[in-house]
Amino acid sequence: PVSVSRKNWLFAGSERGGRAAAVVFSLVETARLNGIEPYAYLRDVLQRINAHRQDRLEDLLPMHWKPA
Repeated sequence: PVSVSRKNWLFAGSERGGRAAAVVFSLVETARLNGIEPYAYLRDVLQRINAHRQDRLEDLLPMHWKPA
């Protein structure tokens, strides 16, 4: 649902902001493609990520995610 063109990224604030937005858009769209409601997914992952083992972060990607 997000149009992608050069003019859309003029308002990202900075290059780093544009990259952060691209990561979030990628996670949201991947969650949708996997039949997961994006808000529930992001809320759950952000609550769990701090206590999650660093070598198991791939478990939190949308294609491997299981609700807590």
